[in-house]
Amino acid sequence: MKKMQASPIYIPTVSNDTDWDFCFHLSPQTPIPAQQQTDEVYPTYGSEESEEDTAVQEEEAITDYMSLPKEKLVQSQKKITQLIKEKMTIQANKELIRCVILSRIVFGEEHWRCAQALTNLAYGYLVLRGLPAQAKKHAESAKNILLTWKGNASSDKEQNEILEALVMLYYTLGVVWLLQNHGREAYFNLQKADKHMKELNGLTKRGICGLYVSEKDLTIALGRASLAVHRLNLALAYFEKAYSISVSSFTEVSPQTAEASALLAKAYAMSGKPQHRDAVETYFIKSISAYQATLGSEDYETLTTIEEFCKWLVENGDKQDAYKLLKASLKSQIISYGDCSKKVAETFYNLGRICFANGELRKAIQLLRKCLMIQIFIYGSEHNKSKETKGLLTQLQRESNNPSKWKKEAIQGKKNCICKGTEA
Repeated sequence: MKKMQASPIYIPTVSNDTDWDFCFHLSPQTPIPAQQQTDEVYPTYGSEESEEDTAVQEEEAITDYMSLPKEKLVQSQKKITQLIKEKMTIQANKELIRCVILSRIVFGEEHWRCAQALTNLAYGYLVLRGLPAQAKKHAESAKNILLTWKGNASSDKEQNEILEALVMLYYTLGVVWLLQNHGREAYFNLQKADKHMKELNGLTKRGICGLYVSEKDLTIALGRASLAVHRLNLALAYFEKAYSISVSSFTEVSPQTAEASALLAKAYAMSGKPQHRDAVETYFIKSISAYQATLGSEDYETLTTIEEFCKWLVENGDKQDAYKLLKASLKSQIISYGDCSKKVAETFYNLGRICFANGELRKAIQLLRKCLMIQIFIYGSEHNKSKETKGLLTQLQRESNNPSKWKKEAIQGKKNCICKGTEA
């Protein structure tokens, strides 16, 4: 059995960070530095106060000055939590930048609190904005500071927060490497995240600004990284664990459990072992059913999982079941993507190829004609996709006038046809 191909992942590359740069431009309202304020409020010349009194007053003045950034930092963290709940990701990310700036003012660049804020920002760029380049940059900036403070924490609470930050930092780096197809580096960083999570001794992870890495998130990432380094048995173990976590935390019919089921199905499919065939089918069906029940038949995750299941069915000779599933999902695809969309063209193409493999010539021609009409509308008649479909149609129309030759071609087609997925 051929291995299932992973969908390509777009990695945005941004040479500069305009949000970050903008937030560092000082405004006219920037507070006067603490020392300057102190000199103006408590001038030393002509004073009859003792040096000790002056020192106390200076300390009080600095404390008053610093209270404003501290208050703003707390407010900003609360605001981020609310923005994330409201799915206002860009605004949340800008608040994370402000938290870094305020943390630098309050604690200094080399303090673990500042590194914690940088780690939150890195994670935000990854999960809120989908910008791994920025995520990696800020995570690397925070790493050495956190590792330095890890062994020098002044309290258990401080130590736990540093560990939480390290879990997030290594998770972020691991996922970034995974997205960039560097399996070994991804696995290495995710293992470190797992080690630090275990150091937390099962304590409740509060997270800062509403951001945290759950055990499920980390387990799934470790499973994906295991697949990337071709450790299938380990990947299956992680995905089985992620499935159990999802069922216990969210019930069996939930988007989280649906995701875990799909991952398990794909991992078993990649093994290519006949004894895993039933497991592949079982978990794909569980995933599709859970997605349909919770997100609906028109949801992207539902339709994508159906496509992947159909691809596996065709590769394993179950063309009729694949045809029925694809045909049943066509209406939902049209609702979600539109009549003239790439996804709908792809489905017509796959349906046509299944009919071709089954020797249903007329039906294959009808379906491929629909596919070609959409492709010409989207890409134009000279695009490679349009030319490929047109060439196949021409061949089928020619063969339809030669039944004996067509019968021979159809038999060969049954042996060779696969569902090409993204090739439509």
